[in-house]
Amino acid sequence: MTEHHRRPVPLAKCYRLITHGPTILVSASHEGQRDIMAAAWNMGVDFDPPKISVVLDKASWTRRLLEASGTFVVQVPSLAQVNIVQTVGNTSGQQLSEEQGTDKFSRYDLKTFAGEQLDAPLLEGCVAWLECKLLVDANNQNEHDLFLAEVISAQADDRVFKDGHWDFTGHDQLRTLHHVAGGHYLVIGEAVQGVEIEV
Repeated sequence: MTEHHRRPVPLAKCYRLITHGPTILVSASHEGQRDIMAAAWNMGVDFDPPKISVVLDKASWTRRLLEASGTFVVQVPSLAQVNIVQTVGNTSGQQLSEEQGTDKFSRYDLKTFAGEQLDAPLLEGCVAWLECKLLVDANNQNEHDLFLAEVISAQADDRVFKDGHWDFTGHDQLRTLHHVAGGHYLVIGEAVQGVEIEV
């Protein structure tokens, strides 16, 4: 995706970037080290200030980096990135660093760009990016692997997110991914409009 399709999203509407339940990529960096991982369990939890939650396993290196830095990025990948999602979700960033002296970004030639607020890498080609500040809650993090964060900046691809709503018409490769299990995904379908039933 080229830079000219990235547009800021008002923080009051940033929860809409993940409310449809997409698989996300979480990236973090600390003291020159960086990592990215896939995560399926995430959701918005508050509007003002906007807050989100993600579940990150204790074994993940991304988790350790974000705990150390206090910041991270949630990005929403597209169908065109399904192989990237599967690969970074099943590769150990720490193992790559220790055995090959590299990270997932370099190993898989993942292109990044600088965020509006944070040093954590943002992955090119996604359809949304949320820069987050960790809200430390040791009990939730240690007992439940649950991380809460305040969204401090948000962007989306204006080809598919306009006026606070997703519309993938004509952009099938930009549709979001939804992990089922074992490397199987669904993609977001067509939009429908609900109306209240009159009684």
